[in-house]
Amino acid sequence: MTTIPEKIQLQQPWHQKDYLLDGELKIWEGETAEVYSSISTTTNYQPTLLGSVPNMNEAAALAALESSHKAYNNGQGDWPTMKVQDRIKCMEQFVKQMEQTRSEVVKLLMWEIGKTLPDSEKEFDRTVEYIYDTIKDYKALNQEGNRFQKVQGINAMIKRSPLGVVLCLGPYNYPLNETFSLLIPALIMGNTVLFKPAKFGVLLLAPLLQAFQSSFPKGVINILYGRGREVAAPIMKSGLVTVLSLIGNSKSAIALQDLHPNKNKLRLILGLEAKNPAIILPDANLDLAVSECITGSLSFNGQRCTALKVIYVHESIAEEFNKRFAAKVDALKFGNPWEENVFLTPLPEPDKPDYIQELIDDAKANGANIINERGGERMENYIFPAVLFPVNKAMRVYHEEQFGPVVPILTFKDIQEPLDDMAASDYGQQVSLFGKDITTVAPLIDVLVNLVCRVNLNSSCQRGPDVFPFTGRKDSAVGTLSIHDALRSFSIRTFVASKDNDYNNAILQELLDSKKSNFINTDYIL
Repeated sequence: MTTIPEKIQLQQPWHQKDYLLDGELKIWEGETAEVYSSISTTTNYQPTLLGSVPNMNEAAALAALESSHKAYNNGQGDWPTMKVQDRIKCMEQFVKQMEQTRSEVVKLLMWEIGKTLPDSEKEFDRTVEYIYDTIKDYKALNQEGNRFQKVQGINAMIKRSPLGVVLCLGPYNYPLNETFSLLIPALIMGNTVLFKPAKFGVLLLAPLLQAFQSSFPKGVINILYGRGREVAAPIMKSGLVTVLSLIGNSKSAIALQDLHPNKNKLRLILGLEAKNPAIILPDANLDLAVSECITGSLSFNGQRCTALKVIYVHESIAEEFNKRFAAKVDALKFGNPWEENVFLTPLPEPDKPDYIQELIDDAKANGANIINERGGERMENYIFPAVLFPVNKAMRVYHEEQFGPVVPILTFKDIQEPLDDMAASDYGQQVSLFGKDITTVAPLIDVLVNLVCRVNLNSSCQRGPDVFPFTGRKDSAVGTLSIHDALRSFSIRTFVASKDNDYNNAILQELLDSKKSNFINTDYIL
């Protein structure tokens, strides 16, 4: 047990009873679910009770769906027909209120999911910046459409319109940033949103409920709590959801899709799992490669879809790479999220250490060794990262997305070996390529961009900056998320067209002059 700084301490459990439905913060009178942290505050290890949240049921889910459906009203609702500048004002009001909750949200990020203090602060600040950048990009997008085009005797004003009711399901590893990368563009484009937080990182949204309630019109956003099978399943079965936006597991995404009765009416925006490889070429700068692979494979304990999940090292340098890499891993500091220079922190999922142990045991049974001294050390809420070598295709850790602290390393003699493995993989998000000789690197890049969606040259895989496209091939993603792309993912191009003649032109001019239409509008938004 370590001394907890006063500003980090929990004053008392946060028993959240309220939830946002139809524009009101209502009190939940039904069953609740307790929320625990894997961080212990006692001498003898014991999970810490953080509070509780509503464990909502099908009736509550369908009530929220009805609210969202009514607010959209088949495109006739106030929100989807509202002026762009008015939707922006609502979003600006929200983000200003959100900024006031920073200390509470950061504290809960640490306690709920074990994210370090610097990373928790970064996630909050990055999310606020994301919202402001989205507003800025939306203004530019709107301005692009604020003109008529004349083609073959037809005048047309082309803009982007909302899609309908969005079901938004966020992940536990970035419960604020990645969730809001779905939520914010969906809202600002004029959709109504049903939002269910992940199982972990759920309490940290409580300080934001008031901001959501006071910033957006009735029914525009409804926030649910509970198990996916209890609340998300009946919503999907209704057929009223137009967009399923989810960051998580492909199996969950497929299960939800299958519940929708009208597949062609459902748009998918999905960020799913990945098995991102690193490829270390013979001429790679080993100090750089080791450093970046440590960051790539073990930042936030490897609990990132963008984490390096497997490392391919050329056989000529494998011994030296492994030696340096294993030593660096053993030197990583484990501790509570607020401790200075801590890198490894408690795992939020109680069963994750056992799962990682299963992968280690399976790999050892199939010929791998743990090459770092501390690999596999067990604690009540953690298992120290195991560096496994040599790994082969008979091992579970080669195929499964471990999403935790274990690092498999393979050697290759011919570059075609990792390329063939990537082509055969179910995933295709990113790759990290380490090397210097451009006669080797150049043709590799030309192939790798056809296997994944981002090639990181001499650097670890990552999502940001948020202006860059974030997507993947195969089972890694459907749709593209970036500030620019997300606005387009949650909308569709629509336009008003008329034949170029005096009669129609007079009507269009009157529409522009009167400002009675929110669509046929050329106002510039500062």
